[in-house]
Amino acid sequence: MEANAPQFKLILGSSSTARKKILGDMGYEFTTMSADIDEKAIRKEKPEDLVMALAEAKADAIISKFRKIENLEKDVNPTILVAADTVVVYEGVVREKPSSEAEARQFMKDYANGHAATVSSVLVTNLATGSRRGEWDKVEIYFHDIPDEVIDKLIEEGTVLYAAGGLIIEHPLVLPYIKEVVGSTDSVMGLPKALTERLIKEVL
Repeated sequence: MEANAPQFKLILGSSSTARKKILGDMGYEFTTMSADIDEKAIRKEKPEDLVMALAEAKADAIISKFRKIENLEKDVNPTILVAADTVVVYEGVVREKPSSEAEARQFMKDYANGHAATVSSVLVTNLATGSRRGEWDKVEIYFHDIPDEVIDKLIEEGTVLYAAGGLIIEHPLVLPYIKEVVGSTDSVMGLPKALTERLIKEVL
C-alpha cells in the first residue's frame, strides 16, 4: 500500500457535487475547501477571461485561508490546490447561476431547440513551490425542444438554481433533450478531466 501512496495532498477548491464526483472518478483522494468570494464583483468582458479570473480569486482566497490553519513547511509532500469555474454563454452573453426561479425558467426556455456553450477554467497551484498553471475549455451544447412540464419539474426540484446558466446536462430530466455535445461532458459539469490531469502533472 505504501508504494501507491500519493506523492502529494490534493485540495479541491469547490463545494460543487459534480466537481467532487469527477475528481473522485479520476481516482484521487482529496479534501475540499470553498472560497467565500463575491463572484459578482469580478467582471470581465470575455467569458474565457472571466472564468480564469474567478478561479484565480477562489484559489487566492483558499490559499490565504489554508495558510492560517496549516504549517506547510512541516509537510514532506506538497499540497496541490485545484480551483475551477464555469459559465454558460448564450448568444454571446455570459450566464452565471440564475438569480431567481423566473430567470432559471427563461434560461431553459431559451435553450430549447437552440444551443449554448460552457466555458470552464481549471487552475492548479502547488502550495509548496508556488507553481501555478491554468487553462480554459469550451464545449458547445445543442438542444431539442424542452417541454414546459420538464422545466416546471426542474424548477420545483431546485438544483438548476445552483448551476451556471441553470444548466445541468447530466440531470435525468434534461438528458433526453440534449441533441449533441461537442466536447467533454465533464467540462460542462465543471471540471474537464484531461485538462485537470495535465495541469496537476505540470505543477508537480
